[in-house]
Amino acid sequence: MLNFIVRRLIQVPLVMLALSLFIVGLTQLLTPEQRAAGYIRSDQQAARLEAIIEERGLRDPFVVQYGNWLGSTLKGDLGFSRASGQDVVQTIRERLPNTIELTLLTALPILLLGIALGTLSALHKDKLIDQILRVLTIIGYSLPTFVLGIVLLAVFYGYLGWLPGAGQVNIINQFALGDLRHYTGLLSIDAALNGRWDIAWDVLQHLILPAATLTVVSTATIVKVMRNNMLEALTSDYVRTARAKGLADRVVNNKHARRNALLSIVTLGGFLIINLLSGSLITEFIFGYPGVGLWMVEAGLRLDIPAVLGFALLSALIVVVVSTVVDILYGVVDPRVRFD
Repeated sequence: MLNFIVRRLIQVPLVMLALSLFIVGLTQLLTPEQRAAGYIRSDQQAARLEAIIEERGLRDPFVVQYGNWLGSTLKGDLGFSRASGQDVVQTIRERLPNTIELTLLTALPILLLGIALGTLSALHKDKLIDQILRVLTIIGYSLPTFVLGIVLLAVFYGYLGWLPGAGQVNIINQFALGDLRHYTGLLSIDAALNGRWDIAWDVLQHLILPAATLTVVSTATIVKVMRNNMLEALTSDYVRTARAKGLADRVVNNKHARRNALLSIVTLGGFLIINLLSGSLITEFIFGYPGVGLWMVEAGLRLDIPAVLGFALLSALIVVVVSTVVDILYGVVDPRVRFD
């Protein structure tokens, strides 16, 4: 098992190196002037465009440019983002914890609900509960995220007024954020640790609608896959053998059938985490939630090249890390994988 983990960890820097070569290679489609714009932070620097191109070596061969970029990246310099008005690294440092907070509130309910409802549907195949769950799954699976988000926003914020709308906190609490000491980077937790339960509750209220939107859409996919896997497992030879031995249905369903049905859910859960951590662009944009997804949308609309490249590098890192964790979990769940 240790060798398996070591092999996967060794692959991480190699894959990141290959992905960075591809990402930087894409920038060669842009002119040196366009690439130099990422290093301009003021009007005074804009007048030195040619000097910046020479300083950064943006007309040098690709190998030299990649070496310069890699050196700057390792020093924490990914350029300046016009969309945020800050350095790219600083923007990621401020925005990513917000996206992580939304992910933590969303991922666990999605997985637990998806597995539970998928199992329930499979165990009651073709019965009323199964038919209801299948209809709800189809609705959730086919419902566009932006439609559900707008509907929830219109109903619970616009019509009923039960929940707040866009943003992370209300206007009054925004003035108090500068006085908080940051321990984790997660605003709700930091506010609670500072004794500001009013701010913590405000943050959680703002998270409800975007979390509900992501939960409904993503849970439908987990339910569908879990139901199909469970049905396949229930008709397998090892389940029939377990029943022939006289084992209770609860033991057969939970220990034998569901455990094997969960194998593909590990992979699907990994893709879910990748999607959430990379920033659910549409959801964050609809609710004005200040995560990396909203920043990416704003950067794309402004043709903010450094921000786009920084987001691509961040997404690549998330994909590589989460995929490695999924591989390790596969080795834990299925011992046969350890020797592949």
